[in-house]
Amino acid sequence: SPKGVGAGLGSYSPFTFHFSQVFGYFHPSPFTIQAVKSETLIKVEGVSKKFCRSLKKSLWYGMQDLGSEMLGKRHGGKDELRPDEFWAVKDVSFELKRGECLGLIGRNGAGKTTLLKVLNGLIKPDQGRVEMRGNIGALIALGAGFNPILSGRENLYINASILGLTKNEIESKYEEIVDFAGLGEFMEMPVQNYSSGMQVRLGFAVATTFNPDVLILDEILAVGDAQFRAKCYNRIGKLQRNTAIIFVSHSMQQVAQICTSVLTMNRGQVSWLGEVRGGVAVYEADNISDQSDSEKTLIMEPPLESASLEFVPDKIGYGESVTVKFRFQLSEPMPACTVRIPMYSAEGLVIAEWNSKILGLKIDLESGFNTGEIELGPLNLARGVYQFGFVLNDATGVFLPYWSLKYHCIEIAGYGAGAATYVLPNTQLSLRSDRIV
Repeated sequence: SPKGVGAGLGSYSPFTFHFSQVFGYFHPSPFTIQAVKSETLIKVEGVSKKFCRSLKKSLWYGMQDLGSEMLGKRHGGKDELRPDEFWAVKDVSFELKRGECLGLIGRNGAGKTTLLKVLNGLIKPDQGRVEMRGNIGALIALGAGFNPILSGRENLYINASILGLTKNEIESKYEEIVDFAGLGEFMEMPVQNYSSGMQVRLGFAVATTFNPDVLILDEILAVGDAQFRAKCYNRIGKLQRNTAIIFVSHSMQQVAQICTSVLTMNRGQVSWLGEVRGGVAVYEADNISDQSDSEKTLIMEPPLESASLEFVPDKIGYGESVTVKFRFQLSEPMPACTVRIPMYSAEGLVIAEWNSKILGLKIDLESGFNTGEIELGPLNLARGVYQFGFVLNDATGVFLPYWSLKYHCIEIAGYGAGAATYVLPNTQLSLRSDRIV
């Protein structure tokens, strides 16, 4: 008989099985789970899932959908939305092969976790079809699949059993799991007393030790410390050769380091599916496009009364410059200020900074309006989308009257994709060859 599906760590039967059973009536499921070894391990076709904002209406719609299923109609009804319903995921399609790692990125509420729950079989899509092959290891919620009153050792055995492993197989890997998680002296303690980092350590160790064919990870590296993250990188790198991985993170540095491709979601829909750099750029643009100038400005304190920034042009070629135009209104003078303009890559890393203090430039702002221009360049940067911030310090270097983070995006074109972010100029090559006779 088919094996069960766990809340956080799931395994699917090698048989194709019907997912929904209503009062003895079996309705054809959108899920087809197979253990046949194939290059393509995940295939998602037109998957959509809708939710209701109203609890009362949600219960009523649920009863209607149950009745429709009993009559042999499709789950979720028609494509139209009923009052207070919305699409959490809409028409998502992709394929993932063995050896590939897909970065699933998007703003909070974009539909990432809903899509992962559909993939892991925790919820059923209203439309579309999901096909997954092989054993599945998933860590899609902190502490998911753990019983808080049981010890770490007991939860380890339970979750490994859900993955379809025998007692002997679990015992043979027990020490390896505990050693990777670094929880040797805490395995007899109830999981409810674990910190969030300890829960992630145990969940990740169990999910990855038994070499799953498909691995689904949702924000697991956001909790662990630096040493644990390094171990996770190594483990993911080893698994990736024979595993299809879906990795969710808000850290573009992690996505760039781990993933081979990116799926960017915005309001439940796919806004990008392809190479990493482009997907990260779309994600960063989504973050900026929905922000007003006031939201981009993190700090604006007296004596600063108003501020405006302009970065021109929006698009430049390799080795060209960007001009920053600023206008500040002050209620009182600010002598010996420092201006810093950090520059961020599409992965969110600070790759360069213009600093007036380091350059020995004196900036004295007077009471009233102060306008100025700063030329940044030449920018010997690889093709892509970059962001600028703007920081204004007083003479002490501690007080920040103005601070904006990733205020403006520019696009740099003309240099080959795949190159390093910064290209060193004016390099010289000296080569000598000694011929061996």
